Amino acid sequence: MKLERIHHVAYRCKDAKETIEFYQKHLNMDFQLAIAEDHVPSTGAFDPYMHIFLDAGNGNVLAFFELPNQPEMGRDGNTPEWVQHIAFEVADMDALHEAKASLEAAGVEVLGPTDHTIFKSIYFFDPNGHRLELAANTAKPGMLAELKRIAPDMIEEWSKTKKAPKHAAWLHGEGEFESIGD
Repeated sequence: MKLERIHHVAYRCKDAKETIEFYQKHLNMDFQLAIAEDHVPSTGAFDPYMHIFLDAGNGNVLAFFELPNQPEMGRDGNTPEWVQHIAFEVADMDALHEAKASLEAAGVEVLGPTDHTIFKSIYFFDPNGHRLELAANTAKPGMLAELKRIAPDMIEEWSKTKKAPKHAAWLHGEGEFESIGD
């Protein structure tokens, strides 16, 4: 089997209309379609829902379910809030800075930019409590290829030790990046 792409990624929302308005206003996403049912198609269970789809660009679709008959939505209390997030790419650092200024002007609290060496990011929350990230790529030539090359060794070491491997310590300011073949 060969996957073509992600068809959509779905999350829960508190209010479908408010969610659409947030993503339109702050991330310029186009509202594509809504599906509402009283019964879940896959299970047949009675559970009325509104399922909305937003265009995140380049064929990427972000979807949400509003579930008015379910208990109030929460989050996994055993997972830190910084872990689960939706990351979107922006064109460059100028776009990242413009997004930050626009979000802050609208009263949205923004963290960052945070430097991850291969990209810089800002972080904020949508009205549902989902953490969002906007990232601008900043990788130097060869960095991504090197990270891909060492990824299997890093996973093997992590699997055995559960300690951060040092194969890419340069990502965190420990030493200099040396590209293979440079």
